[in-house]
Amino acid sequence: MKKKLVVLTGAGISAESGIKTFRDADGLWEGHNVLDVATPEGWHKNPELVLDFYNQRRKQLHEVQPNLGHQILATLEQDFDVQIITQNVDNLHEKAGSSNVLHLHGELLKVRSTANQNYILDWETDLNLGDFDDKGRQLRPHIVWFGEEVPALEEAVEIVQKADILIIIGTSLQVYPASGLMHYAKPSAPVYYIDPKPAQIYDLPNDIKIIATTGSVGMKIIQKDLEKLQ
Repeated sequence: MKKKLVVLTGAGISAESGIKTFRDADGLWEGHNVLDVATPEGWHKNPELVLDFYNQRRKQLHEVQPNLGHQILATLEQDFDVQIITQNVDNLHEKAGSSNVLHLHGELLKVRSTANQNYILDWETDLNLGDFDDKGRQLRPHIVWFGEEVPALEEAVEIVQKADILIIIGTSLQVYPASGLMHYAKPSAPVYYIDPKPAQIYDLPNDIKIIATTGSVGMKIIQKDLEKLQ
């Protein structure tokens, strides 16, 4: 049986492909205050601004490609039972060929009803005011905004609990609740943490290897280690 390899990814792995993160610019995300475009309050105040913001992000997805970090994770499925849990709303893991990806914070290429969070549609183009669900209610980006519950969190916890090996890539470990997931890993599971500016990790009994570099370089290093753990 293949060992279960669970991978937690954050904005850093996508940044290598050219996707900007709001943490790069003091709370500004592509020139916008995060509170204006990534909160329920921002949506109620100016839905047109929010829709335009995510329309631009969706367009950008068609212009970027997975990087080596994404690609190595996809190839690891040959030797491991790989499950990716990502904070990212892009589709770069899927584009690279990863088949088991759980999006904690939603997906840019999906929209949902403002009245029914289980009414979700695939959506590749612009979303505008007047785009409705089957009962005539406005659609919104399928994104978990600040202040909203993370519906996939319970599933993510269950996945991490089963990990034989845990890899964390490109996250400052500042965003709750994703930052707490590693604490659900079995103490026997080795943990790899890749980030150019790694955060301090406290109170984790696991064997931790910190690799202070990018996702692509870090995954090349880990790939060699993993050959011994199959």
